[in-house]
Amino acid sequence: MSHTEHQHASTEQRRTEVQRELGLTGDADPELDAFAARLAQEAGVPFAMVNVFTPDRQQFVGLHAPDGPDAAPVGRTMPLHHGFCRAVVDRARPLVLPDVFAAPRFAGDPVVDLLGIRTYAGAPLIHDGVVLGTVCAVGPDEKPQETGQDSLALVNRIRDEVMAHLYQRAGHQQPHTP
Repeated sequence: MSHTEHQHASTEQRRTEVQRELGLTGDADPELDAFAARLAQEAGVPFAMVNVFTPDRQQFVGLHAPDGPDAAPVGRTMPLHHGFCRAVVDRARPLVLPDVFAAPRFAGDPVVDLLGIRTYAGAPLIHDGVVLGTVCAVGPDEKPQETGQDSLALVNRIRDEVMAHLYQRAGHQQPHTP
């Protein structure tokens, strides 16, 4: 195993340990569904997720998606390299794309055609330096570039609320943030 492969395996193992410690089993979680629903409502988009990364897929432990026969087919899992959350996890920083078509790197992602995604805002869930996943809001209509700061503030706030909830539920003391 190369150094890079060993480092990746170690990161994945630590991510899994911390997820387990915080009660993120990968199963649908009604409490996290409620956070996703609130994020979607406040962002004015039909889809929002609390997303954890496992070694082989993204798992939407919190999900809000429209119902009905015309609704896009959104399940609770997605391949690791679909969507924009992978970039958030890799960077360990939020990502806001008011119009994904304005960012060529993201415009060709499979979710653009599969779900008709045109706007994205996501923030990383981080504990002890380990990126567990993301909170994100996505929608089918692009937004003006000037909405980016408000979207960033919203996903960061919801991310902080989700982390506070996870700490409280697991009986952990919430770390102080600068």
